[in-house]
Amino acid sequence: MIDEKLKKQSPSIDEWLKEAKKDPASLQEGMFLVHNGVVRQTPKVKVREGIVDGSLVKGMEFTYDAAKVEAAIDETYKMNGIFHVRVWLNEGHLQLGDDIMYVLIGGDIRPHVVDALQFLVGKIKSECVTEIENK
Repeated sequence: MIDEKLKKQSPSIDEWLKEAKKDPASLQEGMFLVHNGVVRQTPKVKVREGIVDGSLVKGMEFTYDAAKVEAAIDETYKMNGIFHVRVWLNEGHLQLGDDIMYVLIGGDIRPHVVDALQFLVGKIKSECVTEIENK
């Protein structure tokens, strides 16, 4: 039996967008971008470094530091043209295809929103989470 402890229900992006558009700041926003990270079968070392060891991912142990995530969100709000930031992170034992994270960024123009999404997802992945692939 797989331990589903801590694993969370994924959010509704439709609901997130409805909530974001009700915020008075939304009158300044011309774009929203969503990132949805998912557990994949291909190991990180193959995708990122081209190392082929013949292994396949069967699942993942995922945890995060909430204080670091909040600090990264605060930094993102300081970027030019960014008015809405929302993050959801799963945790526990995740299976192939499970959602790892959702990030929603709302801002004034495409370049600002793209930059903010790149910044925040990169910061979360490099400084806020621990991902252990189960092979």
